[in-house]
Amino acid sequence: MNGLLKDYRKHKYLYFMILPVVLYYFIFHYVPMYGALIAFKDFRIAEGFLASPWVGFQHFISFFDSYYFWRLLKNTLILNLYMLVFSFPAPIIFALLINEIVGSRFKRVVQTVTYLPHFISLIVVCGMITQFLARDGIITDLLVWLGMERQVLLAHPQYFRAIYVISDIWQGVGWGSIIYLAAIMGINPELYEASRMDGANRWRQIFHITLPGITPIIVILFILKIGNMLDVGFEKIILLYNPNTYVTADVISTFVYRKGLQSFEFSYATAIGVFQAVINFILLIAANRFSKKISENSLW
Repeated sequence: MNGLLKDYRKHKYLYFMILPVVLYYFIFHYVPMYGALIAFKDFRIAEGFLASPWVGFQHFISFFDSYYFWRLLKNTLILNLYMLVFSFPAPIIFALLINEIVGSRFKRVVQTVTYLPHFISLIVVCGMITQFLARDGIITDLLVWLGMERQVLLAHPQYFRAIYVISDIWQGVGWGSIIYLAAIMGINPELYEASRMDGANRWRQIFHITLPGITPIIVILFILKIGNMLDVGFEKIILLYNPNTYVTADVISTFVYRKGLQSFEFSYATAIGVFQAVINFILLIAANRFSKKISENSLW
């Protein structure tokens, strides 16, 4: 305690600078956790949090026994696995390719063009996807030219996951590469000079210098990704899916949205959200511990 007070007196202005961030997380992330109590209650708005009757784990049991449980869990995990296999490495590969571009002007143009989709509103992006994949859309016309039957691709559940992952890569690959490019810039240039003197070509430099140099940041982001394996952004899915594609597109987040905000089953939706958060927390701890055992890189 004395050490903390001594450090505060020495760096009090730094503590004042971080105070707004601490207040933000406390007010908007920790205080609302009190609302998770309704997962164990039969919440009634007129009676409030405290007066609503306790039901224990009834909502959790109802969710586990429901017809939708295994479908939601399967869809969420499969979609996240696709994102992990295809979407996660894309910014890394793109950053490595950008780093190999010699012309600075061309490099800036490529970076600018690939950053732009990140700043397009998600609603606009989903509108573009819907139009492009419509029966007379430009992508549909291209696929028909390649020999595919003309159809509305978003109406078929077997295509939804591919559409989601490919559009996510297009929208986020440029922006996601920024952190890897920053890590590459932090690698000591003398390592590249020494490798060239030893006769190493570009490929060897990438595999023996660049990739090992950015491995710590890759591992940290990978652990964070594992910690969100049951969490898929529901906004994009809601804007793209329809009852025909529920069999592959409906995930836990969209189910919580429908139950909580459309059916007003607040306690049931909160129970599902609590289950989702607990599993994500367990996966995060497990991934961090596994990484610490096999390497020197971890979140803590």
